[in-house]
Parts: sequence; C-alpha cells; structure tokens
Amino acid sequence: MKEPIKAHPLHPNLVVFDHPLIQHKLTWLRDVETGFRTFRALLSQIAGLMVYEVTRAFPSEPVPVRTPLEPTVGTRISARITVVPVLRAGLGMAEGVLEVMPEARVGHLGMFRDERTLQPVHYLSRLPRDLGAGPVILVDPMLATGGSASAAASLLKKQGASDLRMICLVAVPEGVTRMRQDHPDVTIYAAALDRMLDERGFILPGLGDAGDRLYGTG
Repeated sequence: MKEPIKAHPLHPNLVVFDHPLIQHKLTWLRDVETGFRTFRALLSQIAGLMVYEVTRAFPSEPVPVRTPLEPTVGTRISARITVVPVLRAGLGMAEGVLEVMPEARVGHLGMFRDERTLQPVHYLSRLPRDLGAGPVILVDPMLATGGSASAAASLLKKQGASDLRMICLVAVPEGVTRMRQDHPDVTIYAAALDRMLDERGFILPGLGDAGDRLYGTG
C-alpha cells in the first residue's frame, strides 16, 4: 500500500491518505448520483483499506503455528482492539474495519449534532468496561466542527481509553484544529482534507449527509 501523507502541517497527528484506490472509491462515493447501496459498499471498502495503516503500530507477538508441512513461527496482534462507531453513520465504516479485524470488540456511541447550535448531543453509550486494555479506534465518516469527535474522545478517555485513534472519510481544517486543541494525542486518519465548512456547518465539497446517504433516508 502506498505510504500516506505524514506530518501534515495542519496537525502532526493527521494522516491523509493519497492512495489511488482510496481516492477512486472516495470520488465515486462523493458523486450525488451514487445510490445508497453503492454508497454503503464504498464506505465499508474505504474503511477496510484505511485500517491497514491505522494498525501499523499495534503491538504484536510471535506465536507458534503448524502449517501442513512443518511447524513455524508467525505473528499476531497482541493488543485487545476495540472499534467504536459514532451512530449512526459510523456503523457503515465499522463494518469495513470488522471485515479486516473480526476479532475486535465493538462499542457504540450515540451522538448527533444540533443543527441550530452545532453542538453535540450525546444519547447512548454501550462500551466495554476495560477500554484501557488496548487500542481504541473511533469511527465517524465526517470530521466537521470537531465538536462531536472531541466529545466522543473525552467520553472514551473517561471510560479508560489511553490509546485512541480516529478514522474519518472527510475532515476539514476546523475539525482538525479543534481535535488538535482538545486531544493532541489522538491520531486522525482521513481519506481527504476538504476545503471548509459552510454557514450551516456542512463540509465543502464534502459528500452530503453521510447517514442519510448510507441508509437512503435523505
């Protein structure tokens, strides 16, 4: 896999992927003519591609394994991984991550953005008790104002998460800056860094409402 852009000038812990396959799928996903079935598949596929780089620094250990021909030594990830999608759009990306890492645990955070105040509203938490046992991957397609992402990261840290990463499809400078201020230790992985937010807090050029496009409710 082609190396992503690293040490981004906006945030040292921001990784923006420039892999042509990810960009090909993201372009297709952005298209207003892409229906929800295709959107759903693309969202999952992009997340699955991104997670390879996200897990690069995960701890591993040697393990004995017997092949059909002889014993040998292999490698396995030694950490207990937890994937936490932000409902509802995060579920679509979580599916792609779990295709690659089916052994990962899954927590859920229910949050939505008040369209009037642009502030996050938290309504549900279902999380494993021992989040500090290994890496936690926060999954949300859009990093817009950064309010929901920051609130989610704060909540996960209060529940014990000490090794936290975030995967998003599209981010904007406003959201990245907010996360850098509130959670400078959290590495953000994005398929694209878009231009700006409009007056309603929507990402431009963006891809529309990810939840609506994912579930066909727009």
